[in-house]
Amino acid sequence: MIDRNHPLPLTRQVELVGISRGSMYYHPEPVCEADQRLMKRIDAIHLERPFAGSRMLRDLLNREGVQVGRRHVATLMRRMGIEALYRKPNTSKKHPGHTVYPYLLRGLKIERANHVWASDITYIPMACGWVYLCAIVDWASRKVLAQRVSISMDAAFCLDALEEAFAKYGQPEIFNTDQGSQFTSEAFTDALKSRGIQISMDGKGAWRDNVFVERLWRSIKYEEVYLHAYDSVSHAKTGLGRYIDWYNTGRPHSSLDKTTPDEFYFATLPAIKRAA
Repeated sequence: MIDRNHPLPLTRQVELVGISRGSMYYHPEPVCEADQRLMKRIDAIHLERPFAGSRMLRDLLNREGVQVGRRHVATLMRRMGIEALYRKPNTSKKHPGHTVYPYLLRGLKIERANHVWASDITYIPMACGWVYLCAIVDWASRKVLAQRVSISMDAAFCLDALEEAFAKYGQPEIFNTDQGSQFTSEAFTDALKSRGIQISMDGKGAWRDNVFVERLWRSIKYEEVYLHAYDSVSHAKTGLGRYIDWYNTGRPHSSLDKTTPDEFYFATLPAIKRAA
């Protein structure tokens, strides 16, 4: 909890509680109740039908009795930071502002901890407004190594999560992300390259290239977020943190032979890393 009357500087307080500096100035963005409901429904449909763009979402919503136009759906999607996920024809030039790295995971056998890490950002609805969640995930074990909540999709909170993961768990051989500006920023890629980590990036709009993180978002939203109405950034951070702790330590995965992410992570961690 941030106490503006405490002698400890505010910047130090936010560091200690693990939120971005911008969060202490957060005021829920005014959004009408109808749009709040619509955004939550768009988010739920997006989880089920990630290939649906604004036109298809409009049509699906219309069939549910929700009268909304494509432009308004597209506007809300931009505010939420989501887009249709599908492979597009390679007819456009690469973005001039950043290097596009190849996708390194195709056909790669990933069976041990710290071989590959991945990261992504997702929209988290609140009772009034929304926040964004960034997670660093170990690919083989599904373990969430670090996470941060922010009121904006800047690179800083992603970099904070990355540095925490490094501090707690060492480093991977390969780091996979999408081509979002947070992950292609010089600060983020330099943090990886300076440690000799290979950078892998999804094909633009290809959700299957980061499928395990997409499955994490589905679990978080259906098992935590949609069951609560966070009334503040701190409430969202507490709820998400509590769920992720349980996800790591108490939620068995059939794909991990019914072990938890923590159990699989530490069981498959290379001996040389554990001894270090």
